[in-house]
Amino acid sequence: MTELIKIRCKNNKKIANIAKGSTIFEIFTALKLQLPHPPICARVNNKVQSLSTTLYSDADVEFLDITSSSGSRAYCRSLFFVLSRAVRDIYPDTPVLIDIPVSNGYYCYLDTERKITKRDVDKIRRQMQKIIDANMPFERITSLTEDAVKLFEDRRDPSKVTLLKSSGTIYTHYYDLGGYYDFYYGALVRNTSELTLFGLEKYFDGLLLRTPSKQDPSKLGELIQQPKMFEIFKEQHRWQKILGVTTVGDFNVAVEKGYATDLINISEALQEKKISQIADMITARKGVKVVLISGPSSSGKTTFSKRLSLQLVVNGKRPVPVSLDDYFVDRTRTPLDDKGDYDYESLYALDLKLLNKQLKQLFAGKEVELPKYDFKTGTTGPSGKKLKLGENDILILEGIHALNPELTKEIADEQKFCVYASALTSILLDWHNYIPTTDNRLLRRIIRDHKYRGTSAEQTILRWPSVRSGENKWIFPYQENADVMFNTALLFEIGVIKSQAEPLLDQVPQSSPAYSEAYRLRKFLGYFKPIPNNEIPPTSLLREFLGGSSFSY
Repeated sequence: MTELIKIRCKNNKKIANIAKGSTIFEIFTALKLQLPHPPICARVNNKVQSLSTTLYSDADVEFLDITSSSGSRAYCRSLFFVLSRAVRDIYPDTPVLIDIPVSNGYYCYLDTERKITKRDVDKIRRQMQKIIDANMPFERITSLTEDAVKLFEDRRDPSKVTLLKSSGTIYTHYYDLGGYYDFYYGALVRNTSELTLFGLEKYFDGLLLRTPSKQDPSKLGELIQQPKMFEIFKEQHRWQKILGVTTVGDFNVAVEKGYATDLINISEALQEKKISQIADMITARKGVKVVLISGPSSSGKTTFSKRLSLQLVVNGKRPVPVSLDDYFVDRTRTPLDDKGDYDYESLYALDLKLLNKQLKQLFAGKEVELPKYDFKTGTTGPSGKKLKLGENDILILEGIHALNPELTKEIADEQKFCVYASALTSILLDWHNYIPTTDNRLLRRIIRDHKYRGTSAEQTILRWPSVRSGENKWIFPYQENADVMFNTALLFEIGVIKSQAEPLLDQVPQSSPAYSEAYRLRKFLGYFKPIPNNEIPPTSLLREFLGGSSFSY
């Protein structure tokens, strides 16, 4: 007699009796679910699992397609695997690095002395399609870590060797794709035939791997030009080479050898030098009256603006901060979002007419009375604070809309200097596992919200998709408008964040919809060696989130 287990399917809110030992994909087939898109992976008791995972006990199951964050990540990881296998097939002695998320795709670099040609790209693309058409399974293998290390030593993959050696675990897992072995720290699709759409083209000195749009998986994500974003990532790589740390394994080895203080001091010095260079650029450009600073949530743009102001003072300028929050329109005039709630993130929640009028008056040498917005009453009025700019005064205007041309459309371009600041994590877990930049910012926000707003990690994680949606609408489309970009991520920071974030993530209950994300972040943090924060200077960008800053906020 077949032993049964109970599966509670969250997609249709029904309970079904399924044969014990069924794979998640077999469960999906038995349930006869009708989904808009094929499932990529599933949440099982709020942990993301591959569809090839076998279940032996009762479970809650939610099937996820490519439009979900977890589904999209699993699809991309699987493509990374296919790309790596294809490169190995064609160029056996050429390592490939899955490097930078840019231009709605992933920049990949072949470690070869000669230049990559369009012919190379075409050959790799054809080989990837051949692997996909072969319907090859991704097989998960669990082994002793020392055996996995030996395997990757034989494959001459030092990034995985270093990572696994520093992991401190007895057992680990890796994947087999037709005799080609690789390591990935999350779920993959069942087999290559499920990778129905991808693109590959030449991009600068490497490749751009393109993936389906989350909004419309039948099409590739729109190819957008991001040369400034690409260059800031490349600059970060140059800094990493100075430090000799390009992967998490390298980082862990440095910490174990007692070099954590050097990592902190050099990383902070490199950032300070960059801020000083930006101040010099602003000072050298004649006619600049306002510095516009934008960036997404938890990018550290507030501390950046304060440190930039100090460097401007050194250059003989007097920075004058102006808060965009005081230019909110009355609540009764605030736009509504799709749910009918007040949309304070909308550009049109600001009084653009008044802002442009006062900026023009200030730049003409006139005195203005700044407005003041009352968040309790939802009304705006005069603040009683008068402002007139002197010869060496320069406005500092920081906010999510700062780079949107509509915000200051009546101000001449030569009077504006635009800066985009964001935490663009560029350290790799290993050569085939990049770290999403949003993870860095989310961890910062979890710590800050708990410390300063009394908000739990669960609440922050649940609100994060809404935050990201606002960023995609109001911030990211305008980032290339910047005169200069500044990366607020510090090479050592996740090792420091780890100690404060892990206890907060541990408090997220398994029954919560936020648990799968909390579990993923905890697992990710587990790869890093911890660093104490006592040697981080009080002016560090990290202090905005960790506490102990010498700046007032």
